[in-house]
Amino acid sequence: MNTPSPRALPRRRIVVAAVLAGFVITTGGIAAYTAHADSPAPSATRAAPATQVDTAEVIHRAVTEWADFSGRLEAVDRVEIRPQVSGILTQVHFRDGAAVRKGDVLFTIDPRPFAAEVARAEAQLAATEARVAYTASDLARSERLIADNAVSRRDLEEKQNAARDATAGVQAARAALRIARLNLDYTTIKAPIDGRMSRAEVTIGNLVITTGGPALTTLVSSDRIYAAFDVDEQTFLKSVNPARTAKGTSLPVHLGLADQDGYSTQGRIHSVDNRLDTTSGTIRVRAVFDNPDGRLVPGLYARIRLGSDTPREAVLIDDRAVGTDQDKRFVLVVGDGNRTAYREVRLGKLQDGLRVVEDGLKPGEHIVVNGLQRIRPGDPVTPHPVAMEGSAPVAAVAEPRALKTRI
Repeated sequence: MNTPSPRALPRRRIVVAAVLAGFVITTGGIAAYTAHADSPAPSATRAAPATQVDTAEVIHRAVTEWADFSGRLEAVDRVEIRPQVSGILTQVHFRDGAAVRKGDVLFTIDPRPFAAEVARAEAQLAATEARVAYTASDLARSERLIADNAVSRRDLEEKQNAARDATAGVQAARAALRIARLNLDYTTIKAPIDGRMSRAEVTIGNLVITTGGPALTTLVSSDRIYAAFDVDEQTFLKSVNPARTAKGTSLPVHLGLADQDGYSTQGRIHSVDNRLDTTSGTIRVRAVFDNPDGRLVPGLYARIRLGSDTPREAVLIDDRAVGTDQDKRFVLVVGDGNRTAYREVRLGKLQDGLRVVEDGLKPGEHIVVNGLQRIRPGDPVTPHPVAMEGSAPVAAVAEPRALKTRI
């Protein structure tokens, strides 16, 4: 048996160590591969987490269809105050723009010439009455003498004619006296209606005349006022004309001024014009409103809201819930499994801050009202219920202080 040389032993040891090291590395790699193969492979696509969005149930209730128009306020009664007798203006009894009552004195024209005319007419009446008495007595004497043929028939007829003439003269004198007294009354100009005065166009000391002269002032009624506006042909045919021809039917009319956001005053239709303006395609309508505080002034711009005669059932949503897809409008409906679905809708007019949906939604459905930009149709969502009128949670809306009143 050969004994290895001392130099060969270290080499064999190196080879054995290298073989053992390679075995260990190979075994570790196999074990690692086996462990990796036994562990579950990660999913290629993990499910995206559901996005939390505000959702609300669509509102279903009876609504009145409203149409908005622009118009102007007009006085129900407008009077130009003019003198009925000529003379010198001596007094003005009102302040410019003051409210007056029917019968209040507005102007005084110098009454002295007219008082003198009354005195002259009274004297004339007294003279004619004396002549009547004289002619009546003379006629009676002639009638007694005619029986004895003491006077001629011609003289009797003359006496009869003089008596009739004197009686007619009394009637004329009485009429002249009435005219003189009437003219004297006209020197005191009074308000013919309740209303508000304009400014005095003629001042004290000026001569006022009955023909060709300016009006002294104007007076307009203030307890009620008209609002005149033009209604388009479709609204006229749909609402105004049926209500005009049906007895007992009245359309709701509301009025708002330029400095108001809403429509604070309620009135009624007063009249409708008898023809449609073919140039503009509109017809003039006049509504009347109570004006107890005089806040409504003729000439003011008026916003008119005209309603339909009968309410109808409608679905309403918040405008925030509506998205735009080119020329289409859509909402995202939350369906089964809290997944969103695209729904095209046809929108109507605003009703108390909510948008009427003419087609595309049904009562009881829930839609996304806030967060459309974060989701797409078909995405899962985590609903956060809010009131349709705003973004407050439903629980908060139920509290008394959070309630909102819709009229």
